[in-house]
Amino acid sequence: MKIESHSVTLQGDAKFSILIPTWNNLAYLQLCVDSIRRHSTYAHQLIVHVNEGSDGTLAWVRAQGLDHTYSTENVGVCHALNAAAKLAYTPYICFLNDDMAVLPGWDAALVQESESIGHDRWFVSGTMIEPTDTHNPCALAPFDFGRTTADYREADLLASFSSWQKQDWSGATWPPNVVPKALWDEVGGYSIEFSPGMSSDPDFSMKLWQVGVRYFKGVAQSRVYHFQTKSTGKVKKNDGPRQFLEKWGITQGTFAKYYLRRGEAWKGSLSEPGPWLPLSLARLKSYFKKKL
Repeated sequence: MKIESHSVTLQGDAKFSILIPTWNNLAYLQLCVDSIRRHSTYAHQLIVHVNEGSDGTLAWVRAQGLDHTYSTENVGVCHALNAAAKLAYTPYICFLNDDMAVLPGWDAALVQESESIGHDRWFVSGTMIEPTDTHNPCALAPFDFGRTTADYREADLLASFSSWQKQDWSGATWPPNVVPKALWDEVGGYSIEFSPGMSSDPDFSMKLWQVGVRYFKGVAQSRVYHFQTKSTGKVKKNDGPRQFLEKWGITQGTFAKYYLRRGEAWKGSLSEPGPWLPLSLARLKSYFKKKL
């Protein structure tokens, strides 16, 4: 597997290095990049990893003058993010899916949050607006403003999205997210054993937990529209839940609920998990018995 790297922009006064893996989703990538350029408060470094790019993505990225990495085949999100992160020149890594369109103020809310924390051991996420309800307590859904780029009703969304009420929430995991680059480097980025990427997000959060991070916050006023599963829907998936269980000794559901308290109202830095451990171990044994 060979990944090419192309750093073409000069270092400037950018806030985030935004990593965007993409796999033959040119129309979505174009919308994503355009929305960043139009709706961001600050300047950012954009770094795209092009998987395959047989739909014209590679030519478009190069014509746009974007920093990018490239593989002739789909190497998955973990390899893609790690390769792209090597081109980052800002102090902060931001991960954004190519099927997301950012909304005005998305970055200002994340910058304000990161600058108010007072230390560099944190992980923060924005809030996704999704057209279908997957019962994700961290998202605003269902708010259907289009299932594809062709029927995306941006004007209608812009007229209403800021009025929807949501509290800051606990348990940052999903994109869009931001982490100090030094912390990203400390834990080694995304774990390639989870390629092509199922469960790699909670694994990254667990790696942060293992090095002492307890500030996992979802920022309600940082909002992006997420078209949902435009890449994961066409990839052959790894058995991420089982890999997470075998690696960490608990299920990712247990980690989300009892460690990250994901989706609960934000109450500050997280404490250690409580006295539920015996029940978790019982469930763990049951899980392995079912798989044998």
